Amino acid sequence: MDKEYYMNIALNEAKKAYNELEVPVGAIIVKNGKIIAKAYNEKEKKHDTTKHAEILAIQKASKKLKNWRLYDCDMYVTLEPCSMCAGALIQARLRKVYIGAMDEKTGSCGSVLNLLEDYKFNHKVDIEYGVCKKECENILKDFFKNLRKNKK
Repeated sequence: MDKEYYMNIALNEAKKAYNELEVPVGAIIVKNGKIIAKAYNEKEKKHDTTKHAEILAIQKASKKLKNWRLYDCDMYVTLEPCSMCAGALIQARLRKVYIGAMDEKTGSCGSVLNLLEDYKFNHKVDIEYGVCKKECENILKDFFKNLRKNKK
């Protein structure tokens, strides 16, 4: 399977969030070519700031593997992780993160800061940017455009 295939599955997760009026971010975790976890933002539904797609996907993958160390696992996420999620990627020992859209306001994998590369943590997570970039950007733009329109 190719990167676009996996990112499209993450985008399907983002669409679930969109339909539930959550910021449309989706994440999946892949190990040995097999998807082991899928998640989307649930902050509004759960009234919990930690219910980001990345955190939920890490929790599901850890449960499935019965291990908090997600060695040899890659994450595909539609929006650049924030500082909380970037820290979780490091803590979970993920091998690589594939990012769709960048987040110029809170992104912590290259936009505002880069926790994955600029600091000397005990684990390094590789990064690849721009996988299905336009699709990932468009779902976010559409969501916020509709949110503003519905508030009027």
